[in-house]
Amino acid sequence: MSITTRRARKDDAAALPAIERSAGEAFRPLPGLSWIADDDVMSADEHRRAIDEGTCWVAEDDHDGLIGFLSAQVCGRDLHIWEIAVRHDRQGKGCGRALIAQAVAYARAQSLATVTLTTFRDVPWNAPFYARLGFAMLAHGDLDARLAAILEREAAHGLAPKTRCAMRLPLAA
Repeated sequence: MSITTRRARKDDAAALPAIERSAGEAFRPLPGLSWIADDDVMSADEHRRAIDEGTCWVAEDDHDGLIGFLSAQVCGRDLHIWEIAVRHDRQGKGCGRALIAQAVAYARAQSLATVTLTTFRDVPWNAPFYARLGFAMLAHGDLDARLAAILEREAAHGLAPKTRCAMRLPLAA
């Protein structure tokens, strides 16, 4: 089965929360992070806002339909990835890489300087995955005010600060 990616349409929004819930199942066996599998997900309305901004992409295949999404936002000269989710049964098959490639291509086409995100430092499909795609983990002193504020909000939501990091992918001019 081949995976294709495309910009999300408004009629995709209703299916995206279920994909995020499914993706969260990957956290269930992880000590201290299993609660993520039962945590709130982005609502269809939140997805529609990203879709309206043109910064939401979906992955699909000819058999299963929608299997993943990436939701982002342009913040100044950066494209910030808020969420990337791949259905649990489809993880590890290239869907995430394809979605990141779409977001990076968009950022380049918009002449943005970087792509940023926040993630777990030590979860294999988080920071180590993004590092393989060229993202660099930022030291605390290298955080801009926007990324520092995002990490602070995540901590207030229950994500232990020592487990989280911000990452940046610089884009060639």
